[in-house]
Amino acid sequence: MKKFTGFYKGINLGGWISQCKEYTKEHYQSFIQKEDFLKIKELGFDHVRLPLDYNVIMTDDGKYIEEGFTYIDNGIKWAKETGIKVILDLHKTLGYMFDTNAVPNPDEFFTNKKLQDIFVDIWDSLSKKYGDKSDFLAFELLNEVVNPNYEKEWNQIASRAFNTIRKNTKESWIVVGGVNYNSVSAVPGIKVPFDEKTVLSFHCYEPMVFTHQKAYWVREMPADYDVDYPGPDIDYLRQKSRPIPQARYGAIFDPSMDKLQMDENFFINLFKPAIDTAEKLNLPLYCGEYGVIDKADPQATARWFSDIHKALNKYQISSGLWSYKEMDFGLIGPHYDPIRQQICNGIK
Repeated sequence: MKKFTGFYKGINLGGWISQCKEYTKEHYQSFIQKEDFLKIKELGFDHVRLPLDYNVIMTDDGKYIEEGFTYIDNGIKWAKETGIKVILDLHKTLGYMFDTNAVPNPDEFFTNKKLQDIFVDIWDSLSKKYGDKSDFLAFELLNEVVNPNYEKEWNQIASRAFNTIRKNTKESWIVVGGVNYNSVSAVPGIKVPFDEKTVLSFHCYEPMVFTHQKAYWVREMPADYDVDYPGPDIDYLRQKSRPIPQARYGAIFDPSMDKLQMDENFFINLFKPAIDTAEKLNLPLYCGEYGVIDKADPQATARWFSDIHKALNKYQISSGLWSYKEMDFGLIGPHYDPIRQQICNGIK
């Protein structure tokens, strides 16, 4: 399996120019600064995944906001100055985002050519502007396509964006994920014009009832139940919660999970479909998001990270931890003080 050269141990900058509490100039200028990149370097990371929402750089009528690009420029500049690489991830495009409750008709994107044209145009603009930075900047097409019924349509849209980027830069890595919230089991279904600078992406928050326990945004997730890892509680809650979160998060209860034991080999077995595909195509794998909510027990969290890192290290899969700051998963928050260094040292 090919390696994602230069991008091995990363962390997400969620909440800065994506999923913002407030989309304001004051927020963009204060949430992340150069000192954060220095801290990220100090913690041992070699790259950041930089999520971007379209509305930072574009109005809803498709006109670009030039000032919005300055925040991307700042991130790229600070990364370059501190020796950090960047994956620029389009987290939200006009008409679509992974939080399907936040847009009126999230599936319209897959049937509306105008919305698709805007998506492709965004990538035309981004790759023209940043394609000359291929030595340290990669492009990720779109964060977490949800509905598995639109896998074919997503592959067609992704291929258009892929080809558009390639017209502007031949050397930039292009990261692309599958359906079901970038489920690891969806990697075999990714169909784009693969070339030697293509990266196959997946996200992993399995088992969801542990990593997202007490999450207020997951419908009917128990708000007062502590879930251990590993342990019988997970199997119990997987069955109890099956009809509810599955409708909200396509990758929570992947059918293949029912055949897996919750032990130190859980992630090694879970990743097998993606690993087999990457080896067949001789392409790199990237686990672009993984992490545990700051409401989980720290020691159980450390055990979860130990197990997933074992799988990532075994196959030398590149990864981006979610997330650096706040966002209910912030690594630098006080919740992680007792285990932060252990987590950071886990990727080798």
